[in-house]
Amino acid sequence: MGSSSAPTPRKTGASIGDRVAALDWMRIERDLDAQGYALTGTLLRAPECAELIALYPERERFRSRVVMERHRYGVGEYKYFARPMPPLVEDLRVAIYRKLAPTANRWAERMRSPDSYPASLAEFLKICAAHGQTRPTPLILRYEDGGYNCLHQDLYGEVAFPLQFTCALSRRGRDFEGGELLLVEQRPRAQSRGEAIALDAGEGIIFANRYRPAAGTTGFHRVNMRHGVSTIKAGVRYAMGVIFHDAA
Repeated sequence: MGSSSAPTPRKTGASIGDRVAALDWMRIERDLDAQGYALTGTLLRAPECAELIALYPERERFRSRVVMERHRYGVGEYKYFARPMPPLVEDLRVAIYRKLAPTANRWAERMRSPDSYPASLAEFLKICAAHGQTRPTPLILRYEDGGYNCLHQDLYGEVAFPLQFTCALSRRGRDFEGGELLLVEQRPRAQSRGEAIALDAGEGIIFANRYRPAAGTTGFHRVNMRHGVSTIKAGVRYAMGVIFHDAA
């Protein structure tokens, strides 16, 4: 497995919407099409990362807590935000979805899927609600020394958006060691291929959470994707995950 460094956004605006708009979306789309993931560079500022970490002990801010060991998901825990979510998280979810909807629709066409995705998150969440999926899925994950997350896919019902976003909240080399994001592509009639990606505080990545289209000799074919987190070697690692479909 290799590692990849995150590019820096071209400019930093005052709001989350400004910062998302300032990302190099042409490059992000190319990377998503070519490899199933794309780095965003630093998107959240240090005080924003600290603010999100500080929310973690506040029980009323979250709708549920999952201890990974109990379900054999890994070693660690995570909490799903309750509504209303923090404005920072809500704004990020809305802004990134808007930019990713065209890629999601292009992928659906390439994989000959009947799924389609509206331009706004609000409209997409109406589709989720019509299928009984109304619980918010953005979350904060916490790992201590020895913690890890097994390879998985974040699917919570019949409706699923094909991409998701993760942002590191802790400082690599200061707060924790290890804990790379693992992305594994299960290629048809071939061995799986993996990437190990080291993210520092505020840096984000967009990646396929289930399938992505890959070009072949006779057109596009569907490739299965899973993700996880490698073992934390020291310290405590926090990260935020932004999943765009709600849960049943």
